[in-house]
Amino acid sequence: MLSASVGSGTFVSYDALSNAYLLEDTKPKHLIEMGATLPDNSSYEPLIIQLKSMLQETDYDKWFGYGRPGESLWQKDAAIKLIRKGGFETTVDQILFANGGQNAIAATLAGLCKPGDRIGADHHTYPGLKTVAAMLNVQIIPIKSENYEMSPSSFEEACKNDNIKGIYLIPDYHNPTASFVSVENRKKIAAIAKKYNQFIIEDASYHLLGKKPLPAVASFAPEQVIYIASLSKSLAPGLRLAYVTVPSQFKEPISKALYNLNITVSPLLAELTARTIVSNQFEVLIESHREQTILRNQAVNRYLGDYTCLGGETGIFRWLLLPGEITGAEFETLAAKHGVQVYAAERFVVGNRSPERAVRISVCATKTLEELEQGLMILKGLLNEFS
Repeated sequence: MLSASVGSGTFVSYDALSNAYLLEDTKPKHLIEMGATLPDNSSYEPLIIQLKSMLQETDYDKWFGYGRPGESLWQKDAAIKLIRKGGFETTVDQILFANGGQNAIAATLAGLCKPGDRIGADHHTYPGLKTVAAMLNVQIIPIKSENYEMSPSSFEEACKNDNIKGIYLIPDYHNPTASFVSVENRKKIAAIAKKYNQFIIEDASYHLLGKKPLPAVASFAPEQVIYIASLSKSLAPGLRLAYVTVPSQFKEPISKALYNLNITVSPLLAELTARTIVSNQFEVLIESHREQTILRNQAVNRYLGDYTCLGGETGIFRWLLLPGEITGAEFETLAAKHGVQVYAAERFVVGNRSPERAVRISVCATKTLEELEQGLMILKGLLNEFS
């Protein structure tokens, strides 16, 4: 697809070439699912036990009405406990609830941006940001990376020259490249945000996957950062819950946006999550996910060890750099023909920046380790053809 802007000529808009909606309406038939980023589904027992216990209580019907903010104070205490585990200290008055990370991103952009506003993001970024920005007519400006980390100097340049209002950042297990922002660069990015009064949307969806999370960017600029602790990747996507820490200067517009989008989150799911956290069962759940993830990444390393497959043992996806001249989009199509769903770099690229020749591989989306190994064997066979 060709795009044009005044003074820039005509260029290929790579992000218009590929579907950014990653969760298909139905599970791909006859395909081994290695596209969607899901935690393993064998670790949910603590949630099931907690839910059964809740439904035995005499006043269980209260969880099927509307929740009210005043009734959620203890749930916010639970949120603080979980966020602390991810490397950030916050307070009850800064916590808002959203129906998952995507919902929190949508509310933040709706609350803080007007149509035509600009925000910065990595050269490859979470496609959910792209779809929300397109819906709200917010433009995403790609900010250069160095060694797969957002470059602080490029962020400052964008503040000066590109009229951006803020940035979107995934500092841990970046989606899709599985990289981390160093503590030094977190501090620099936070300092620049303060200097230019930029907001930062810190997507902390993956903070809890590692054993020792790095300090959040929000800990270096708490007055500038909207910190989104989604529970979809660390606990369970079906909870549809994210805890959002919002600085006081942004709280009213984001709170109003969340109300207009949701009215409320599910009281049942909010209570279930809070009890799972306060009882410390969430730590059992996270550790169980982590053990499964490490096993699966060991399988990835065994099968794809001859190729550059970025990402660590506790990440739920990897970034596979392709050999030869094949593009990500071509490899995605080829893999699907051979029965495996992976996602090409073209789905993640921002604007007219050229995508890497790479695909994202989800390591926990298959139901079993055996199914994952079957998919990896197919991918290895295809990769060998291009080496």
